[in-house]
Amino acid sequence: MIDDISTKLAVVGAGPGGYAAAFAAADLGIEAVLIDDGPAPGGACLHRGCIPSKTLLHAARLLREAKAASEWGIDFGDPRIDIDKLRAHKDEVVGKLALGVEGLAKQRGVRLVQGRARFADAHTLLVQVNGLDRHRIRFEHAIVATGSRPAAIPGLATTSPNVMDSTAALALEEIPRDLLVIGGGYIGLELATVYSVLGSRVTVVEATGGLLPGADRDLVRVLSGSLKAQLHAILLNTQVAELKEAGGRIVARFAGEGASGEQAFDRVLIAVGRRPNTERLGLENTPVQLTERGFIKVDEQRRTTAPHIFAIGDVAGEPMLAHKAAHEGRIAAEVIAGKRVAFAPRVIPAVVYTDPELAWCGLTEDRAKAEGRAVKVARFPWGASGRALTLGRTDGVTKLVIDPETEHILGVGIVGSGAGELIAEGALAVEMAAVADDVKLTIHPHPTLSETIMEAAELFCGQSTHIFRRGR
Repeated sequence: MIDDISTKLAVVGAGPGGYAAAFAAADLGIEAVLIDDGPAPGGACLHRGCIPSKTLLHAARLLREAKAASEWGIDFGDPRIDIDKLRAHKDEVVGKLALGVEGLAKQRGVRLVQGRARFADAHTLLVQVNGLDRHRIRFEHAIVATGSRPAAIPGLATTSPNVMDSTAALALEEIPRDLLVIGGGYIGLELATVYSVLGSRVTVVEATGGLLPGADRDLVRVLSGSLKAQLHAILLNTQVAELKEAGGRIVARFAGEGASGEQAFDRVLIAVGRRPNTERLGLENTPVQLTERGFIKVDEQRRTTAPHIFAIGDVAGEPMLAHKAAHEGRIAAEVIAGKRVAFAPRVIPAVVYTDPELAWCGLTEDRAKAEGRAVKVARFPWGASGRALTLGRTDGVTKLVIDPETEHILGVGIVGSGAGELIAEGALAVEMAAVADDVKLTIHPHPTLSETIMEAAELFCGQSTHIFRRGR
């Protein structure tokens, strides 16, 4: 028997974008139903991405800091890692947040429907539970927020449990002696960091000539130097031509400048990006159109080619980031409520939660060069930061990318401990069209790492308290 539901708004997908959209709609007085095929709301970010990975990365950071403390006269001895307890802690964090989302939905009167939704037509969703249609939802508006999944490498598909995607890696079933990570992007490097600290000998293979495409090379060099000390090997300009099982291990055949021949590993992690979840949604039963890469076509209000259907988050295009999805969700809800708003941010900050962290927003120096755009760059090395010295973390750089004529800050890049927390000030500066003088004249607390942003602005303006330049 099918349960018939009618609603003003149906949101398909209960990740950070989906539940942000449903909650914003409810706050604006719009009746909303939130549908997700997971056992609890939160989406990939909460259950298989952002939250579990950051929980494990925090544990990894504590282990590194405990080891580093011996240089200051504080010796904790060799750590004892209880992998089962660490996994349980990660799952507990995820569970608490999922319960929090459920509670917020209940408080707002948002109905949660568990099951897999597909469009029967442009105003009707059918929701399957255990393969059977259990709910028919008729809606005035819909928001598609179904997220993404790990991408596979054609030709390297294998059913071996020893070949993992990021979801399986975060399950933390065991700590392999030798781990191969295919992909030098943020997912691969974050998980490589975790497994390395927990005891794996980690080899990272990247097909291009550098890690983290999209970030400035000078910042990546700082991170690469640290990773080379943490990991067993980083192989650039190298492809994995074949994976095969042999003797309970996975044998990888390499080709390229970094390595050739074969090597055996206990486990392999494939981390080469993510793909939007736009299949099996019944979109062909609606006027909604897809791009060649499988993203849903949207306008600046996140409307699809069916104006009453919206798409947000990973399915609506890159960057595939939770905070971008949440912002889009709130915009879509406000549009449905009749507000004149659009998704038009100047910047969307990005953070790589390795150690050191790397974060950036706005125009990068490398992109400016590629576009032939004139910019001035101010760099403040953390070796001149009192706070960085007290932390034993002088391995950092803060840089500002500035328009030489208007002196507007166009972009900010930071590599160093806690860069992800610091980048928000940079995003605000770019979003609010601040000039270098604005940042220079904003009094920052001392001693903090945030001062490095102010001092980079001071350098651009010709003088920095903690950097002496002859001839000034």
